[in-house]
Amino acid sequence: MSKLGKVLVAMSGGIDSTVTAMMMHDQGYEVIGITMKTWDYANSGGNKKETGCCSLDSINDARQVAVNMGFHHFIVDIREDFGDFVIDNFVDEYMAGRTPNPCVLCNTHIKWNSLLKRADALDCEFIATGHYAIINEQAGRKFVTKAVDDKKDQSYVLWGLDQACLHRSKFPLGGYTKPEIRQMAYDWGYEELSKKAESFEICFVPDNDYRGFLKRRVDGLAEKVNGGNFLNMKGEILGQHEGYPFYTIGQRKGLKIALGKPMYVTKIEPKTNTVVLGEMEDLIKNGMTVGGVNSMKYETIPDGLEAVTRIRYKDPGTLSALRNNNIPGQVKVEFFANVKGVAPGQSAVFYEGDDVVGGGIIHSGRMN
Repeated sequence: MSKLGKVLVAMSGGIDSTVTAMMMHDQGYEVIGITMKTWDYANSGGNKKETGCCSLDSINDARQVAVNMGFHHFIVDIREDFGDFVIDNFVDEYMAGRTPNPCVLCNTHIKWNSLLKRADALDCEFIATGHYAIINEQAGRKFVTKAVDDKKDQSYVLWGLDQACLHRSKFPLGGYTKPEIRQMAYDWGYEELSKKAESFEICFVPDNDYRGFLKRRVDGLAEKVNGGNFLNMKGEILGQHEGYPFYTIGQRKGLKIALGKPMYVTKIEPKTNTVVLGEMEDLIKNGMTVGGVNSMKYETIPDGLEAVTRIRYKDPGTLSALRNNNIPGQVKVEFFANVKGVAPGQSAVFYEGDDVVGGGIIHSGRMN
């Protein structure tokens, strides 16, 4: 029994989770590996070859690392939980005219719950994942801080973790860059793994075609929503679209309508199956309402706190003031500069320097 304790390491078979397991083992923890089967590619109906965290090859890769390093490895089937929550939410959000972020939901509602449940069953004090982020502590509260590698930082998708999860979680990769992690894999004798390509697709949409996935998932969807109207900002009909769920706020490409100038999706109205188009300036917002807020760094988000708010994963963020909305779990965000492309359903994450103050789901944006 290690003096440092037992740690359950989430292993997808990829380079990041593999190096995480090796690092924890090298540091002296008693490691147990776990691979979670979240999705069957055969059920997606796509035409891409099965790859990624749920493929048989990846599961075998994870198990082989465990065998090589001499620690136990388990495979857990969480497809039912994953499908019921993450995929159903994904479909429901698009059908409601919003743009979901399934990776956030998967992290905070499925993977961590599954990891902690198995950690308890295996008497593991900690869980470790290959996320690029750092966990810090202040006044007894744990919170996520940006990783050293800006290009790989994943703090944005971790805003929903509560204190119980954070107190038992470890992110050993947060202090390293991706090239350093690749070098570690190479030095440990995993030359092929060190060169392994990364996937940036949604795991259950392997061909990266969410429209095709929705059509396959919802019976008769294309026929039900095809032929709705494109409207301009005045409510005038511009033409016909292919169905409101197949568009996202801020979209310009793929509209298949010629209007003589660039036009963008500014609003989606499911009840009338209409998609409103406008010019770039019509996307500008000076504020928004965020719900389902998880306050991470502080017990509650201080009213008037100035923070940098990111409205999507690659968004650099905008300085803003966070206001108490007098509704539990809800915050009003006042931007200090105009922001384009606020999309209901996406995550808003608030930063104080490099620290995650908290985050939530965008409900609506406010116009200038």
